[in-house]
Amino acid sequence: MTGRQKTFTLGGIHPEENKLSANAPIEVLPLPKQAIIPMGQNLGAPSKPIVNRGDLVKVGQLIAEAGGFISANIHSPVSGKVLKIDNVPDASGYKRPGIVINVEGDEWEESIDRSVEIKEEIELDGKEIIERVKEKGLVGMGGATFPTFVKLMPPPGKVADYLLINGVECEPYLTSDHRLMLEKGKEILIGTKILMKALKVKKAVIGIENNKPDAINHINELAKGYEGIEVQPLKVQYPQGGEKQLIKAALNREVPSGKLPIEVGCVVQNVGTAYAVYEAVQKNKPLIERVVTVTGKAVRKPSNFMVRVGTPVQELIDAAEGLPESTGKIVNGGPMMGKALTSLEVPVVKGSSGILLMQESESRRKPESPCIRCSKCTYVCPMGLEPFLLAKAAKVGRFDIAEKELVMDCIECGSCQYTCPASIPLLDYLRLGKSMVGAIIRNRKK
Repeated sequence: MTGRQKTFTLGGIHPEENKLSANAPIEVLPLPKQAIIPMGQNLGAPSKPIVNRGDLVKVGQLIAEAGGFISANIHSPVSGKVLKIDNVPDASGYKRPGIVINVEGDEWEESIDRSVEIKEEIELDGKEIIERVKEKGLVGMGGATFPTFVKLMPPPGKVADYLLINGVECEPYLTSDHRLMLEKGKEILIGTKILMKALKVKKAVIGIENNKPDAINHINELAKGYEGIEVQPLKVQYPQGGEKQLIKAALNREVPSGKLPIEVGCVVQNVGTAYAVYEAVQKNKPLIERVVTVTGKAVRKPSNFMVRVGTPVQELIDAAEGLPESTGKIVNGGPMMGKALTSLEVPVVKGSSGILLMQESESRRKPESPCIRCSKCTYVCPMGLEPFLLAKAAKVGRFDIAEKELVMDCIECGSCQYTCPASIPLLDYLRLGKSMVGAIIRNRKK
């Protein structure tokens, strides 16, 4: 499956790529003096602490258990003493429950295989793989942080015939997945085989956009040794990293409104998740660290760091040679879907893919002017929605209209706001609409 200019067909935009850190090899960031570990690192219920103040913990030790079915275990990313269990800052700007650990040395749980040797043979069966993935606290590494084991358990009557590995990384600036594919390609492919075994599928497709030719060539060459795995180069188009857009681009299947990929026989996992699956299943290693891009036009050293969860953002910025004076906004994630941080004390979590330092000149919003009904937002919406209508409905509190017009289908990609000539904060209103309509639907079900 090489050589064709495949992409999704509905909407999409082409923002400036700005992949400034694409050639920066992954560096291991030094341990923080203190690790701040929020309990809400996954989609669904927050985790529940099982350690107490004063406890000594090792790297990889379970410190918080899943708080429900849609939840995930949390393991200590450092060794040391639990300082407190208290409300800690998170990316939203609010303080929420978390565990603070003073770092003392770097003592790991003995059961974790820390050797650099790549382990090919998959010894666990499908059920054991799912249990291991659940036990080690894996979540989607592309940003959604949905507990990985749940995706490996299709509901009754639903069967997957394709596994899609998302190596698209369409968000401008971010390069953590790109570097991971270049430096951990073999581990990603073994992780893909492990996921295929758990799902009982024979075919996997790794989707990579054409702006990463080195990754396409590298993974394609490696994949020749793995039966059933193909690499699909894709035309550069945002937001191709969305599950539904990737499925349409790679397989020409359309996920119906309100449904999940399993409805069309697909399961989608990020390349970072595939790597984490390899580490969990083959090395018995929990999800305690990840690659994070630190970048921006004024950043002196755009970088990709392997970072322990719980490391404060300030330490990543310091390692990239400091905060430029021209910085106007610090974004958790990329410029399209990321959210501005209110504090540099906020820690890296399982879903952290990047820290973007935006200059004052590019971070300032333009004054909003009246909608001129140009329909640009509708043309670029990859979900076929009418963002101007949904935003207006949310603004005036008509959440009944927002629900009827399918606001819950919005993937919050920001394409509408990016293209709006009136500078209307469409994404803000759409997020408000989704939040309120989601609450209304949950209350209705009760």
